[in-house]
Amino acid sequence: MSLIELKATFGAGCFWHVEDLLNKTKGVKSTQVGYIGGQLPNPTYEEVCTDKTGHAEAVEVEYDPDEISYADLLDVFWNNHNPTTLNRQGPDVGIQYRSVIFYHDDEQREIAEKSKQILNKSEKYDDPIVTQVVPAPTFYKAEEYHQKYFKKRGFS
Repeated sequence: MSLIELKATFGAGCFWHVEDLLNKTKGVKSTQVGYIGGQLPNPTYEEVCTDKTGHAEAVEVEYDPDEISYADLLDVFWNNHNPTTLNRQGPDVGIQYRSVIFYHDDEQREIAEKSKQILNKSEKYDDPIVTQVVPAPTFYKAEEYHQKYFKKRGFS
């Protein structure tokens, strides 16, 4: 086991599903859901749902790089949502549900952009990938009732 845990942050629609999926991923040590990428400091769920703050619902992941690589986390991200729909995942519509990778350093940026480029060229999707790859600004932890939502309700 590594003494180093790294951070990754993804937005792929409603954060409940994404967090549950990542919590089940080998090498992921912890997750928390929250809001990132908007203009309002310390937003609430109700504010983010207005679609006016610019935040994405996202999951911040701490992972052990000796157990899972950032590229492998990206594979989980890509394979569990539709990266071709702008500001929408399934029935959830709004900027807060956008597909976005928030990178924490230049290495993550390079890996994410290359991964996106390869997937776009693969012709897996009929439409182009609209996922944003942007620097990670301040992450605001969501309210406690959102944390581990599926697990708390016995869905996980």
